[in-house]
Amino acid sequence: MTFKIVAYGVRENEKPYFVKLNKYNYELKLLPELLNHENIETAKGMDAVLLRANCIADAENLNLMKKWGIKYVFTRTVGYNHIDLAAAKANQQLVARVPSYSPHAVADLAFTLGLTLARHVSLASFNSYQKDFQVKPEEFSREIRDLTIGIVGTGRIGVVEANNYKTLGAKVLGYDVYQSDAAKEVVQFVEQGELFSQADIVSLHVPYFPGKNDRFINAELIAKMKPDAILVNTARAEIVDVDAVVSALKNQKIGGFATDVIDHEQDYLGQKVDEIKDPTLRELTALYPRVIITPHIGSYTVEALKDMISISYDNFNEVLQSGTSQNLVIE
Repeated sequence: MTFKIVAYGVRENEKPYFVKLNKYNYELKLLPELLNHENIETAKGMDAVLLRANCIADAENLNLMKKWGIKYVFTRTVGYNHIDLAAAKANQQLVARVPSYSPHAVADLAFTLGLTLARHVSLASFNSYQKDFQVKPEEFSREIRDLTIGIVGTGRIGVVEANNYKTLGAKVLGYDVYQSDAAKEVVQFVEQGELFSQADIVSLHVPYFPGKNDRFINAELIAKMKPDAILVNTARAEIVDVDAVVSALKNQKIGGFATDVIDHEQDYLGQKVDEIKDPTLRELTALYPRVIITPHIGSYTVEALKDMISISYDNFNEVLQSGTSQNLVIE
């Protein structure tokens, strides 16, 4: 009997990859919408679901899946906070994730965002779009080889971004509780406060632990930054006090902010909204071109997509063959 998987949040350009990489010949149902309470019926008749970030896999939806015989609730993402692990455990449902994918995807975006602001590309292009072709004093910048970069979180992604900068001659500082040998070859480890005070670009690659590191990039840390320094967040929205960022930008205390993640993403991502209801996000968008917001595209590369799909398929095959997987998430 063919194993049936419904995958949510599959964009049109991603479908060929789902099909081409389907080496186990699963029966696929590829849906563009994210799983929510209104479309949960689309999971009926399936053996498994494959989610992405901002899908709703709370107790209500998981209970319905159990009722329909769905035992496998997998996600093709590193994060899994969109799945209620306690409810899944109570329902004896297995949860698995993709622990990592091409680190270059997020690292390259963070690198691009940082340099776009540091080189004032967004400002210059915005002025040109407004038919203003004057060269402004605020477009004056420094070369990459003269910059000091601060990488907060020196895992695989952080090390790749650090390498990007170091190859071009920049000085790269790092901060992490765990200082790996791989990171030591690329960055100079310093205390967190020293990194924030010295860096021209601070790039965040820190996982989010609910209740432990919420908004740890706060007003106190931001106050240590240079008045023209750039803050880049391609990690998780919850680790940054965005109100403090807005205040610093308005008071000319930092030079710019780029983020690929926002609070309440489920209310905005994948949509063209008529109104931004969140007041902080509304203030951020008004601060363009000193603020750049991208819609969580850090993993949106061919290479990362292939990794996510292939590892997800392997996760399903592993549990079907052995009853477990090295990538199971245990509550």
